[in-house]
Parts: sequence; structure tokens; C-alpha cells
Amino acid sequence: MFATLTGLGLSTAAGLNAYIPLLVVGVLANVTDRVRLPAEYAWLSSGWVLAIIGVLLLAELVLDKVPVVDHVNDIIQTAVRPASGGVVFSATTAAAELDNSTWMAEHPGVAWVLGILTALIVHVVKSTARPVVNAGTAGLGAPVVSTAEDASALTLSLVAVFLPVLVVLALVVFALVGWLAVRRIRRYRANRRARLAQRGTAGPA
Repeated sequence: MFATLTGLGLSTAAGLNAYIPLLVVGVLANVTDRVRLPAEYAWLSSGWVLAIIGVLLLAELVLDKVPVVDHVNDIIQTAVRPASGGVVFSATTAAAELDNSTWMAEHPGVAWVLGILTALIVHVVKSTARPVVNAGTAGLGAPVVSTAEDASALTLSLVAVFLPVLVVLALVVFALVGWLAVRRIRRYRANRRARLAQRGTAGPA
């Protein structure tokens, strides 16, 4: 149960930032006993892999805060974030097998699918909301929202590892925020269509 909550929390974080949960899991597995990765995921704690993830994270932290560039980055991340979600979900549930959890061992594909779908859903909401934020704030909101997303990804990753029971509460909060974001996006688009329709019926001055 806790392994599933940890996986859900990490894959949700991956939907916001693909590299933060990977880095958290890899570093903790490298320097602590809190995360114990099985042999097939040992590469995640490799110094070289962590260095590469760190460089990619730095690039993501910069690109995601620049209007227009962030949209291009989101398109690229459509494949990366779900893949990251699948990796961290599968790696952490596989690690839980060391504690005699056998269900995921018998159904290894489930962890991958859950991780990919969770990260993909979060990514879709994030990438759909960002253009609306940029348009509504003339681009000034991009770095603010991006920083909040990065902080949320880091916080959720740590909570997922150290206090997985709180992941349920975090997921409820994320679901509420996502629902509000979708409502705001729909309202923005409806208002935009109405303004365009008004201009069309008004005709040339």
C-alpha cells in the first residue's frame, strides 16, 4: 500500500517536472538507506546518471520559465514526463518487493502503466494551463507558476518517500487545483470566443 502511494506521489511530481523525482530517488538511493533500488534500477543511483539528470534539470528550470519557450518545452516533455513517471513508480514499487510485497512482483506492468498515466494526466493539465497563464499575465506569470510547480514537485517527491500516507491528501489537493485550472481554461476560451464573435458582428468601423 505504501509503495503504491510512494509511486503515485513520485509520478505526480514527474508530471510537473520529469527530473526532480528521478533525482530525489537516485540521490536518496545513493547516499541513504531510505530508498533501496533493486538491481534492475541500480543505474538510477549511478553518479554519471545523476549528473546527467542534474544537467537536464537545470535546463528545465530555465526553459520552463520563459514564455513561448515553455510551450515548446512542454511539447518535448510530453514523452519525457510520462516516461519519468513510469520509471519512478516502477522503481519504488520494485524496491518495496524487498520488504516482501509480492503483488507488484506478479504484476510489474501495472506500476509502469499507473506511473505513465498519472504523470501524463498532470502534464496535460500543466501544459494546457500554461498558455492561458502566459496570455493572461503577458508572460509575467510564467516564472512564478513554474517556480511553484518545481517547489511542488520537490515537496511531493520528498513526502512520497518519507511520509507516503500524506500522498493521499496531496493528490486531493492536486486534483482540486487541476479541476479549478480546467474550469479557468474553459472560461478563458469561452470569453475569448465571445470577444472574437463580438468583433466579427461589429464589422469594420
